[in-house]
Amino acid sequence: MPASATIDLAELRNAADSACRLLKTLSNPDRLLLLCRLAQGEACVSELEGELGITQPTLSQQLGVLREESLVGTRRDGKRIHYRLESASALAVISTLQSQFCPPSKEPTP
Repeated sequence: MPASATIDLAELRNAADSACRLLKTLSNPDRLLLLCRLAQGEACVSELEGELGITQPTLSQQLGVLREESLVGTRRDGKRIHYRLESASALAVISTLQSQFCPPSKEPTP
């Protein structure tokens, strides 16, 4: 680090707090699955339930946590609520996790 660069400790602590909060939220397997799915595009609760196999009560609870942490947003369409990933930071972490832990999809052989 150049001698002229100074570290703003308060700013660094705020950044660390934000990172820890995101990582804590991602540390739940159901929330991580939800964010991985929403990184592919928006979905309504019934789609998420069917695709991920998370039961409705758990799904609602975990979506509530993700909304509270401002990681997902919603759009109402009649009686359906569609969820989408809204956090650029969460998307960046999800992308990195997918590249490290999710094997590429196998294409069916013709």
